Amino acid sequence: MLEFAYYPGCSLEHTASPYDKSTRAVFKSLGIGLREIEDWNCCGATMYMSAKKIVGYSISARNLALAQEMGLEICAPCSSCYTILRKTNRHIAWDPKEGKKINEALAAAGMSYTKPVNVRHPLDIIVNDVGIDVLKSKVTRPLTGLKVAPYYGCQIVRPVGYFDDKDDPQTMDILIRALGAEAVAYPPKVRCCGGMLMTTDEQIALKLCHELLQAAAENGGEMIATACPLCHVNLEGFQGKVNAQYSTEFNIPVIYFTHLVGIALGLSPEELGLDKLLIEPSKLMAMKGVVAV
Repeated sequence: MLEFAYYPGCSLEHTASPYDKSTRAVFKSLGIGLREIEDWNCCGATMYMSAKKIVGYSISARNLALAQEMGLEICAPCSSCYTILRKTNRHIAWDPKEGKKINEALAAAGMSYTKPVNVRHPLDIIVNDVGIDVLKSKVTRPLTGLKVAPYYGCQIVRPVGYFDDKDDPQTMDILIRALGAEAVAYPPKVRCCGGMLMTTDEQIALKLCHELLQAAAENGGEMIATACPLCHVNLEGFQGKVNAQYSTEFNIPVIYFTHLVGIALGLSPEELGLDKLLIEPSKLMAMKGVVAV
């Protein structure tokens, strides 16, 4: 059985709880084990890195060291956590001197990180480990007629495109089609939503979100599927401000790709946390009564 050291990260415990709930439910339904890393800490995010890199890397490496003790690869759903943990691995590999400093910091807590732990994203795991053919065989509720804009965001396939093309990724598109839905053309699929600019320069972030929402609407997307908690917050939570700023009337549900998988596998909206979203994905939720023969 596939099993991973699960790193939910700070967002999935709070604002992105529907992502956490749906990831756990989907993985259980697919027979994939998730063992949450005991006593995990914040990945360090970008704030720590901008203050002092060695501190940021050491904070991140503590999680890697804990997973090393479990002997498992890490599954990190949050785009930022996924990127930071992988960045820490690369930094240690590229700069042995820095790696030594990081291990000196870990040693103060009686820890060490000597055997690199691979960090995986659930989108990668579902498509490449479970496999599209196996996934199709488990679909009991095909998402026929649903038009979804696949939004990867600017982090999970960059900078190196570990499991997909960094400029035109297709993994989520393939997944959406395997579930019976239509992945609409979505040119800005890897463009930034503004990220933390929403708290420091709101006008720029609103402009970026407007462009993403406009592209989904123009291409027939009935909802946007994302893999990033911050993208989700910006696109869903700030639609009202976008509408006020640009005289638009967007009411586009923003869901996590795991919600699509969960509904297609026969799980209920409540099991997936769909009832906790701000904009109800009514067309997706209505499919709870559509069961394949």
